[in-house]
Amino acid sequence: MLALPGSAYLFQGEELGLPQVEVPIDRILDPLWERSGRTERGRDGARVPLPWTGEHAPYGFSTVAPGHTWLPQPDDWSGLAVAAQQRDPDSTLALYRAALGIRHSHPAPDPTAPPTWLSAPDAPYLAFRRGALVCVVNLGAEPLRLASLGVPGRPALGSGPLDGDTLPPDTALWLLDPTAPAPLAESDTDDTRD
Repeated sequence: MLALPGSAYLFQGEELGLPQVEVPIDRILDPLWERSGRTERGRDGARVPLPWTGEHAPYGFSTVAPGHTWLPQPDDWSGLAVAAQQRDPDSTLALYRAALGIRHSHPAPDPTAPPTWLSAPDAPYLAFRRGALVCVVNLGAEPLRLASLGVPGRPALGSGPLDGDTLPPDTALWLLDPTAPAPLAESDTDDTRD
């Protein structure tokens, strides 16, 4: 999503890789729960307070006793806390920060233009270009040799490690193409008249 043009929106906890929480029935607060006759749980599982630091709930979010935040936090979230992920260069938080940094430093020449698709509709991978950024996602069950795909650029960021020039299944890779046109400077797009 962050490789695509347009505004980026991250939902609470996405940058930490937080899983959906199974909120106990007696703690569900989403109005949909009551409106549906208690058949639809709603989105409370995605609204659990973020873990900031520490080994136990409430993980620095609050000073209340564990289990007493407005929605309960799981007992196994210490490794997902911001403080823990800041120390881990392979964490989900590090991946999101790197992606946002690349997105900022390599904007598309025309941010309103759609991406240029580089993969065929029936390919076991998805590949597109947005300015100097080329994104390849292996959607298939087999590893893909990057050289065989013909996509330009040098690897800049991956959702997992490469095996030489091979992209494993369920892995995304961002490449930077130094031959891509540079974005227009602010002064080049200024349409004011004297």
